[in-house]
Amino acid sequence: MKTSAGRLAVLGCAGLVTVSVAGCGSVTDAVKGDGDKSITMGTTSVTSVLDPAGAYDSGAWLVLRNTFQSLLSYPAASSAPSPDAAQSCEFSGGEATLYHCTLKSGLKFSNGHPLTAADVVHSIERTKKINDQNGPAGLLDTIKSVEAKGDTEVVFHLSQPDATLPAKLATPAGAIVDHQVFPADKLLENDKLVGSGPYKIDSIATMDAEGGAKAPGKIVLSANAGYTGDAKLRNKKFTVRYFDKASDLKASLDKGDIDLTDNSLEPNTAAQVRSEQQGGKTDLQVVEGDSNDTRSLVFNTKDATTGNVAVRQAAAQLVDRKSLARDVFARTVQPLYSMVPAGVTGHGTSFFDKYGDQDAAKAKSILTAAKVQMPVKLTLTWSRSRTESAEADMLKKQLETGGIFQVTVQHEADWEAFKKGWTEGRYQAYTVGWFADYPDADNYIAPLIVGGGAYHHGWDDARISQKLVPEGLKQADRGAASATYNQIQNIVADNVPIIPLYQNKSFYASKPYVAGVEATVDTTGVFRFWEIGRIGK
Repeated sequence: MKTSAGRLAVLGCAGLVTVSVAGCGSVTDAVKGDGDKSITMGTTSVTSVLDPAGAYDSGAWLVLRNTFQSLLSYPAASSAPSPDAAQSCEFSGGEATLYHCTLKSGLKFSNGHPLTAADVVHSIERTKKINDQNGPAGLLDTIKSVEAKGDTEVVFHLSQPDATLPAKLATPAGAIVDHQVFPADKLLENDKLVGSGPYKIDSIATMDAEGGAKAPGKIVLSANAGYTGDAKLRNKKFTVRYFDKASDLKASLDKGDIDLTDNSLEPNTAAQVRSEQQGGKTDLQVVEGDSNDTRSLVFNTKDATTGNVAVRQAAAQLVDRKSLARDVFARTVQPLYSMVPAGVTGHGTSFFDKYGDQDAAKAKSILTAAKVQMPVKLTLTWSRSRTESAEADMLKKQLETGGIFQVTVQHEADWEAFKKGWTEGRYQAYTVGWFADYPDADNYIAPLIVGGGAYHHGWDDARISQKLVPEGLKQADRGAASATYNQIQNIVADNVPIIPLYQNKSFYASKPYVAGVEATVDTTGVFRFWEIGRIGK
């Protein structure tokens, strides 16, 4: 997904919890009544387009995952997709180039129209045909053709092996739309969307967006009476409200205008609410869990200074992730020593295995052996950070340990200008975040490493791009593919075009009568509205 993070100890059902909530069964049991009252969630993940063929941001996908079905979906706490609208799906043949799905019987859209294989074909073909510049068509680019065999059989023919296809189809890029409603060559207006998911869209109120455009400000959902999937709804109505600022979101929660937030609170605010909760000073609840949102320090390997692998290795030897997580992010992030975050199959510790904790003596030794004069002058550029300049300032302090680097920090406030800057190779080092489309190791490696990657660091290794990545995409058993992705990460750690810094934790704040949040916080990135219910209000 567009650029913009494991497990935590269970501290009690009312406190900090993870997806593993054995012993908290009373929470689920209590979520029964008051289903007619709408539950309202706030988010700062603003969006504009909701048609699955043009929607490619977290604010839209938040709603689409709850209003549309795909052939497959992600169960809670699982990094492997399972059948949703499909009864079964499997690869055929020796390599992952032919994918066959059988639909469940009796599927219907919320307007009563039957959902058949023809709708699946229409959905995939229209997304590829429309090819919206801001849409998810790129996720489907390995699909050469898709055909329907009768009403329940769908066959995907791929142009190359792609074992991540099931994961891609489990995202809203694979959302199934009604071929009688959605035109084949253009996007449908937001207020006309029809899906077959647990909820249907009742109304959309707009708000002013950049450039005078109108964007969804509030989306009201209700239970889809025709839904036949596995989700068991604990509410009948759910409302999503969009906020421009995290401070406005928190104020709305305090006033009771919303019942809960997604992971949009500023990290220090989330940490403060958590502390107040533990001290009995607030009635707000905080659920802390996994996130697949990562952040890295990227180097321009074409630059005269950072093009030297010894310089990059020395930097990797000086980064102190634990201090960054503790002193800058108030423990709302966790150190990351892998391209692949904890909780996703393929996660490893390559950077820790090679560099361990911060060691200035080792960093000096690396540069001395490479005959690099110290201090190494380096410019570090940043644009967006949840802690503003504090993150870059801490990295500067760490790199300057022992007088090894002399770092100048510069801020590019304009995000588009920042992206243009790294694309054109104008920066030496820069910090960027990544939120994957789906929880598969390939989505954290191939887009960021092969051919210089999305960050245009300029580094490529034929062992990775020509052998290991294609090899990983041939392995339908994603667990078995971990060995391949670990090899890739070891090569990356040796060459250091990127230094993984941390992965975010998720913090969802809610009123005391809201229950079920812990059942939907995990690395899949899916927030399941149907798990949320009320207790006593």
